[in-house]
Amino acid sequence: MLKKVLIANRGEIAVRAIRACRELGIKTVAVYSEADKDSLHVRLADEAICIGPPEPSQSYLDVPRIMSAVEISGADAVYPGYGFLSENPKFAEIVQKSGVKFVGPSPATLELIGDKIKTKEIAKRVGLPLVPGSNGATDMEKALDVAREIGYPVVLKASAGGGGRGIRIVFNEKELREKFSIAVQEAEVSFGDGRVYVEKFIINPKHVEFQVLADSHGNVVVLGERECSIQRRHQKLVEEAPSVAVEESKRKEIEEAVIEFCREIGYEGAGTVEFLMDEEGNFYFMEMNGRIQVEHPVTEMVTGIDIVKWQLRIAAGEKLKVRKVRRNGYAIEMRINAEDPNTFMPSPGKVEELVLPGGMGVRVDTHLYAGYSVPPYYDSLLAKLIVWGETREEAISRGLRALEEFIISGEGLKTNIEFHKRLLKTKEFKEGRHHIGFVEEMMV
Repeated sequence: MLKKVLIANRGEIAVRAIRACRELGIKTVAVYSEADKDSLHVRLADEAICIGPPEPSQSYLDVPRIMSAVEISGADAVYPGYGFLSENPKFAEIVQKSGVKFVGPSPATLELIGDKIKTKEIAKRVGLPLVPGSNGATDMEKALDVAREIGYPVVLKASAGGGGRGIRIVFNEKELREKFSIAVQEAEVSFGDGRVYVEKFIINPKHVEFQVLADSHGNVVVLGERECSIQRRHQKLVEEAPSVAVEESKRKEIEEAVIEFCREIGYEGAGTVEFLMDEEGNFYFMEMNGRIQVEHPVTEMVTGIDIVKWQLRIAAGEKLKVRKVRRNGYAIEMRINAEDPNTFMPSPGKVEELVLPGGMGVRVDTHLYAGYSVPPYYDSLLAKLIVWGETREEAISRGLRALEEFIISGEGLKTNIEFHKRLLKTKEFKEGRHHIGFVEEMMV
């Protein structure tokens, strides 16, 4: 087993990782920016090292500073969490070459799945269904030909994009001609890769992802799917497991193809394979994320499997002991953000009062405490409220009860708790008829 792990992240995921390490008997090292000196992960870790100013580029994204902390602390592994450097193949390679274990996929695998075009070629080879499109990077003329063939609307995507970025929807030929060069420029600026491809735009789809664990011995297991259709500006707000929209026969079919895909690319660690599902129940492969997801707790709640612990065990060379996954009930996660519930604008401030909900089937993952000042430099995520029920109806009812108990208040601090109450009460969500554009419709 690993002896000392440096947590190259902050906030709730850093706290989550420290707790998993502690239960496994692993020492932890927290890194923090000057803005995070009073953060909970700094208090909980066995050691803590300041790595720079508040700006992410000079702290959490600064590879030399993080590697200096690795050397100073004597850590034998780096846990990247999500965001920041978690899917950066160059960082993973530097960690690996320093003789330290990167808790995640190999640098080569990260580089491969970061290229959406190459990844889709492999997905097609193993039988994963793809959205009709250009089958690779394209110029404007080829994009126009493809759009005429598959029909509008279409979406322009950056080959190296991810996390909802690098996407432009076009509804006719005039828009495509106007937006193509802009999409190329955006891709170059955002990702250092100006390649763009075109796909059919699926109207009102659901976003469904499959959680996988894979070890270095060739074992791959799928822990089931999550539905992440409640989004705004391509950013997830609510996730649940399982999806009531996925039929069991289709679930098994996709899971088998996902296992083959992971074996084909030599995947190791925790990851998710993501799909769009249209109104007829057809699946279309989007991408693979080579990291832990924010929404991993809903899968843990219905399977009883600690995904973060297994990330660490796999990194230590252990074989997966999970063979047959038993799923029980339904779980829903609501992201509690520091933002205005009507405009979604960021709203950081000092936490003066904090009351966390509890009781049967309720879990809260957070780094908050009374007196903590939420810094304005990072993601607005404050906490994740996860609820479980024997039925989806019970999970929704429990979620509403927990939201009523949840209090986060302070001068200048707003949260989206009221938004989640409104959402869970809608007929569309209760009936499972929501889609990735539902929030925009709901807010009108």
